[in-house]
Amino acid sequence: MFPEAEGWSAWPAPAKLNLFLQITGRRPDGYHTLQTVFRLLDWGDTVYLRMRGDGGIRRLGESAEGVVEADDLMVKAAKSLKKESNIAQGVDIGVKKRIPSGGGFGGGSSDAATVLVALNRLWGLDWPTDSIARLGLSLGADVPVFVHGQNAWAEGVGDVITPIDLPPAWYVLAFPGVHAPTAGLFQAEDLTRDSAPATIANFLSGSLSGNAFEPVLRKRENAVDSVLNALSAIGTPRLTGSGSGCFVEFATRDEAMDALQRLPAQLDARVAEGAARSPLLDALERRS
Repeated sequence: MFPEAEGWSAWPAPAKLNLFLQITGRRPDGYHTLQTVFRLLDWGDTVYLRMRGDGGIRRLGESAEGVVEADDLMVKAAKSLKKESNIAQGVDIGVKKRIPSGGGFGGGSSDAATVLVALNRLWGLDWPTDSIARLGLSLGADVPVFVHGQNAWAEGVGDVITPIDLPPAWYVLAFPGVHAPTAGLFQAEDLTRDSAPATIANFLSGSLSGNAFEPVLRKRENAVDSVLNALSAIGTPRLTGSGSGCFVEFATRDEAMDALQRLPAQLDARVAEGAARSPLLDALERRS
């Protein structure tokens, strides 16, 4: 649908995992402060872009289920960058969705970040990465980490990012088919909001692996509880972000594939490799 011969270029929008997530407090404005580690994956959506000379910005084809064009973060990202850069060019946007919505894998944020990063190149803006990330933050707290394209320790509302080196790993990902209500989970009375602040050293020692949303979501969604129980047969299951997606980490692809084969056939699951950095950065280098 988006052939290169017709002027389209393809750009990766990788999924992410939160290897742990804890909430350390709540600000006066109602936003929660948290700590987490973002792990990028070598798997995700593909965003397609085609330049327009008339200044228009439009989405062609479908995006995430139920997301109309006006609410699409990809469209909002392009419009924000066009406005802030005062550029005359426009763009057509398409996407091949693989990342399930509401799973906590960062699909919408990653798609938006890819639009910003790729248009910065295609429109010849030459904005520094920090400037793109600041603009991305206005679209969502997870967008900056995808803009920077590095595995990261994150604090604040998820926007204070410190790059972190992570060992090679493979993951069995499982999708319960539930769109987790992020806003509702943050307001849950039984959500733990006073975890003691930790350090990167605590994480690297292996002492941090939980997710504050897991006990809350398990009570509210039987499907999530069932998937986590099923995954416990192959390892230590974890929840990612504030979504319903679950995962188990393995050291090698063979171990992950073997574990996948031992799961119930009806479970929606797949294997993905942890990335040392975003595939989007590799795509930018290939086009240099």
